[in-house]
Amino acid sequence: MKYRCVECGFAIKTLFVQYSPGNIRLMKCENCKAVADEYIECEFMIILIDLILHKPKAYRHILYNVLNQETINSEGLLWKTTISFLLLDAYRSLLLQRNGEEHGSFLSFSSKKIIMDVFAANIMFFCIVFLTTRLLLNKSVGFSRFGNLFLAIIVSSYLKIFLVAMMVWEFPSSVIFIIDLFVLSSNAVALKVITESDLSRCVGTCFCAHAVKLLATEVPILGHI
Repeated sequence: MKYRCVECGFAIKTLFVQYSPGNIRLMKCENCKAVADEYIECEFMIILIDLILHKPKAYRHILYNVLNQETINSEGLLWKTTISFLLLDAYRSLLLQRNGEEHGSFLSFSSKKIIMDVFAANIMFFCIVFLTTRLLLNKSVGFSRFGNLFLAIIVSSYLKIFLVAMMVWEFPSSVIFIIDLFVLSSNAVALKVITESDLSRCVGTCFCAHAVKLLATEVPILGHI
């Protein structure tokens, strides 16, 4: 992926010019004449807040300018984020089951079965994402674009990390579904940034995919409660 202006999404060659260590000049976008990426000089916490607020320019900064194939090992990152994504989904299923049955039967339930169900549900999820991207957004998904889209969905699901807090504090099951809603909206913004499509269509695409995934994961869990 090329570097992009975070304001308008226009492709640019470089984000800054470095004259000496710590002395840089941010480049301006040729299209909108604004600073191409103001986040280069921002603290991570500011970027995180803008991501939580679902600002498209923060997503452009992460997806195009930070996770750039020319500056990082994208294949290694993809494997690590995918494994983390699946583990958090499996933990989510365990939390739902723990809240739905007694502690003894919870421990007897096969963790391997949960992982297999989560894996199958996510295959269905990404199939729906790629299919609806082609149909609703009218975007062709080649091999290169497939990887970019896959990484965008995985990375924009970062809000799943809040599930880890449930290891320490007790929360009702409704909190899990609130996190799911935030993940859905975050995926929609990331999809909008990657495909440059209308936000409402991106929300519809992600809603269809998450609905199928929810059914695929909840039905096996409810069958064991």
